[in-house]
Amino acid sequence: MSRVAKSPILIPDNVKLAIENGKVIVEGPKGKDELIINKDISIIHEDNSITIKYDENISSHTAIAGTTRSLINNMVVGVDVGFEKKLELVGVGYRAKLNGNTLDLTLGFSHPIKHQLPENVTAETPSQTEIILKSHNKQLLGQTAAEIRAYRPPEPYKGKGVKYADEQIKRKEAKKAAGAGA
Repeated sequence: MSRVAKSPILIPDNVKLAIENGKVIVEGPKGKDELIINKDISIIHEDNSITIKYDENISSHTAIAGTTRSLINNMVVGVDVGFEKKLELVGVGYRAKLNGNTLDLTLGFSHPIKHQLPENVTAETPSQTEIILKSHNKQLLGQTAAEIRAYRPPEPYKGKGVKYADEQIKRKEAKKAAGAGA
């Protein structure tokens, strides 16, 4: 029994949802998204809500139903409100600058890094050490943030690198110098 799959998804008034040929198509003010539905589950669209029906006796169907419900809910929230991720650059000389659809990063390497943003992801740089990524597609947004973070992940001694704004870096203590009597 999937508790996630049993809860209905409420559709806001400004979001249009259509189910055609095994696909769910969601369109709203922030964009358009679509998802291919597994043949083992069925989706019932009534008034302004969606429920998912599946065979509760088969565990794989339960898992697919819960995942599908979460993906559709993320699509509805994304095209209505949108998602955002904040990244921080920690380190002397680390900075980010936005040029059109390209993010220019200076992260302590001998060369600058130019990261091309995907089509549905936008970025802002309110300061040189902050990056705000926005998109209606939660999966694409997370993947883009992870790719930018992977250029210079935070290191545990000084905390330098690219980190998520809400991320806590587990710090390590530096090695102690040998005692005078040794």
